[in-house]
Amino acid sequence: MTRDASLAALDERIAAVNDVLNAASVLTWDSRTMMPSGGAETRGHQIATLTRLARDLLLAPETAQALEAAEKAVESLPEDSPERRKVAQTRHAVTHHGRVPASLIQERAALRTVAQAAWIEARAKSDFSIFAPYLEKTLGLSRAYADCIGWSEHPYDAMVSIYEPGETARSLKALFATLRAGLLPILDAARARPAPRSDFLFRDFPEEGQRAFGLSMAQKLGYDLNRGRLDTTVHPFEVSFTRNDVRITTRYNRNYLPASLFGTAHETGHGLYEQGVDPSYTRTTLATDLVGLYAVGGTSFGAHESQSRLWENHVVRSRTFWHLHFSELQSHFPQQLGDVSAEEFYRSVTRVEPGFIRVEADELTYDFHIMLRVEIETALMDGSLPVADLPAAWNAIIARDLGLTVPNDAKGVLQDVHWSTGYMGSFPTYTIGNIMAAQLMESLRRNDPGLDTAIEAGEYTGLAEALRTKVWQHGRRFQREELLVRETGRGLDPAPYLAYLTAKYAA
Repeated sequence: MTRDASLAALDERIAAVNDVLNAASVLTWDSRTMMPSGGAETRGHQIATLTRLARDLLLAPETAQALEAAEKAVESLPEDSPERRKVAQTRHAVTHHGRVPASLIQERAALRTVAQAAWIEARAKSDFSIFAPYLEKTLGLSRAYADCIGWSEHPYDAMVSIYEPGETARSLKALFATLRAGLLPILDAARARPAPRSDFLFRDFPEEGQRAFGLSMAQKLGYDLNRGRLDTTVHPFEVSFTRNDVRITTRYNRNYLPASLFGTAHETGHGLYEQGVDPSYTRTTLATDLVGLYAVGGTSFGAHESQSRLWENHVVRSRTFWHLHFSELQSHFPQQLGDVSAEEFYRSVTRVEPGFIRVEADELTYDFHIMLRVEIETALMDGSLPVADLPAAWNAIIARDLGLTVPNDAKGVLQDVHWSTGYMGSFPTYTIGNIMAAQLMESLRRNDPGLDTAIEAGEYTGLAEALRTKVWQHGRRFQREELLVRETGRGLDPAPYLAYLTAKYAA
């Protein structure tokens, strides 16, 4: 069999895996946007069956045969060639899933939908006790999964490796210590200044106007609505069914405008990444997370978050953006924003004001929300924090780090969807994304002195094209650190992020 034929045979096997995972993703998208609450249990079984089918296809003898032939066919190619990476990543995934019983894969997948339904109910009623039994089950399955994968220092290491290969509880602790030391003086200085006016953010903003502006904004940034759509959900997310069908969601709060503005911008960044993957990678290993069993093209959750945080913070939260586009927002809400200037609006959405909700946090306090969750996840995984004590532990850390008294479970321990979907270990990737975004922007500016001039003129195609070339098109070909070294000359480094925040909030 020729090299091309060997690779084609492996691609055909992985394409089938990708198709099944995409079918599961469609059901997941529906469960979080349109499905009636009564469908949760049966939907969980449907998604679990598809997830197991994908795993069975990956571990089938035919896949093993195709993989062995492909390994021989590519051994003379450069190590970082797309062909070698496809084969190596497939082998890694086969080894990974060979350690995990199929029953555990299916049980974890089945739990997600019913746990999410319980979380939605618990959040609506602000009652952690409704969700607690499901979190207990999630933790038990996560510990079992970690034991199957293997770990040496901490069970959390195994779970983090699914979303951000290379990171561990130890490495995150060191990273967060550096970040906390850098953030605190910037935060203290910002909080010492008089707060800007922000009363107008809490007026009545009908959903239609929020949606219309959000769609317009997403298209300005480059999101292709011929290959995407915007829907409403309880907790915003992006999901792709190959690069040709990439969907984003947001939520609308009629009495707090920024929630949908920046939620939509954030998910647009995710969507741009998926829409920008090399077309030739469609339905291959380089656009499929075979370890996590997700049909996703981004190389890691942290790399994915770098794109959402880059567009949300470095572009849409900028002074330039609102001086350019505030009049359009005003046109949707002439009565609500008629007495507000672009500069006043920018200052209001840039204000530093510690709050309870992570997705509504300002840039300086956002990472404290992430560090809280990682501290809690680590303790949950090793059993030092019982689930029953979780709300009290959460509230104590919020008081310690942000000086706030949590009023209820909905604004505290129940605000995120992640634990209900089994994403134990994914939270560190948000802060990694913040750091990576600043590092990439520093490099892009250094290589293109005209970049800021174009952005200030509202021309975002240059930035999008640079990111497509340097990040998006590669899909899963390069790991996070490889991408950073290729494009910035070094691995993950919080210095550019702290410099960006210092410059922004010193003003």
